[in-house]
Amino acid sequence: MLTYCVLSRHASMLKCSQYSIALALQHTRGHCTQVTSMHEGLDHVRILLQLCVDRYYISPGQTNAELFQRGLSCSYGPLGMELRRNLLEQWWRSVTSSRAQVFGINTLTSSKDRETDGWEQLRMVESEKLRQILEQKELNKEQLSQQIRVLLESSPSVRTDFIQGALEQYVPSVELVNRKLPYGLAETGLCFQPLDGSGCPAEFTQTSLVWFCSPRTSSQWLDHWTRQRLKWWRKFALSPSDFSSSEIQEEELVKIASRGVRISYDFPWGQETLETLWSRGDSELLQTHKGARSKLQCRDGRKSVPHVVSVTGNMDRGLMALLSNSLQQMKREDSKQKLQQRKVLKLHPVLAPVKVALDIGRGGTVELRQVCEGLLQELMETKISVWPGYLETIPTSMEQLNAKYDEMGVLFTVVISENTLESGLLQVRSRDTTIKETMHISEIKKFLSRYISAADNI
Repeated sequence: MLTYCVLSRHASMLKCSQYSIALALQHTRGHCTQVTSMHEGLDHVRILLQLCVDRYYISPGQTNAELFQRGLSCSYGPLGMELRRNLLEQWWRSVTSSRAQVFGINTLTSSKDRETDGWEQLRMVESEKLRQILEQKELNKEQLSQQIRVLLESSPSVRTDFIQGALEQYVPSVELVNRKLPYGLAETGLCFQPLDGSGCPAEFTQTSLVWFCSPRTSSQWLDHWTRQRLKWWRKFALSPSDFSSSEIQEEELVKIASRGVRISYDFPWGQETLETLWSRGDSELLQTHKGARSKLQCRDGRKSVPHVVSVTGNMDRGLMALLSNSLQQMKREDSKQKLQQRKVLKLHPVLAPVKVALDIGRGGTVELRQVCEGLLQELMETKISVWPGYLETIPTSMEQLNAKYDEMGVLFTVVISENTLESGLLQVRSRDTTIKETMHISEIKKFLSRYISAADNI
């Protein structure tokens, strides 16, 4: 069954417009320095997108690359999926462990109609039913409009955020905290958003924290979560200053909010919002529960209907931001003294999809592979992700392997050789320093675990 996603206020079907890197960068044109900066930014984005395709972060295709660049859910490759999983896991940990009273929830699409609050609902419409209506030539304009309206009202809605679901969960969850404020409800998953200028909805991975607090502390809690979220993004960055926060101007505030803050990343084409924080007051909560103040009241020194602070993020755009921030291009000389450009994805150790690559040097292939298999199993039991390079059948030089693993963002390359069979010693190369060290095979698991753990605690 083919379905379309439409805005309930507009019965027309809106086509998606094409998006290009050049369009995203065109506002930087005007001065020589700006043009130079534009070309550098354009090159950076092109190199990153090609690298993401070549190194299994996203699937090939222009449309897929455009979705990825726009911060929308795309067709991810194995490394892209692992990176997104790691990022969501880190988000969940940071939110649920930063405060004692944050609980995870999983809500369904809300059936409540929010159009009275100025919200536009997105609905899934079966294309065949819509075609049948449009082909009824005997219908006049008013009859046609009426049938389309009925079809829209009977079609399921899709959500653009998780706020409503959390508001509906407030009453069941408030007993869990013995009616004591503050506390929060967290959720992650796919949502839809209408694309700017085209009206064509697309999926993206959203994170949501809805924080219930007393009216007198809501502004302080907005400041708290702003600091916490900005610190979290900067933790994973090579260039922390590319991540920033800014107050949303009064004229840009949504109807229900008294304050708003954006967490943004400075892409080559300009700033894009990664997370948005709103101080939403109590009006939505009262409307959701039909103004039943008595069952909504909680304690935080005094009884009151809580105010809501929301933190919503786009993790697909966040993933693009962290990849862009981690890509480094450096010139180096190869073994033949030729100048080459070295591309490295210096992803944070806890986010890197692959922690270690296992390869074999010269020696008896069967015996060396057996050692690799044993070490792979040992590392996987410790939940250290491994790339089994030793299974590669095409002869490749170590320089080529190192270049490949650097572009994949692999933290360490471990080479098992005849020396390992004789003495237990192996060679370990660091992605970030390119230094090669000799280490006993019995030490490698402990070394990797301590390295990743130390990076996580910084």
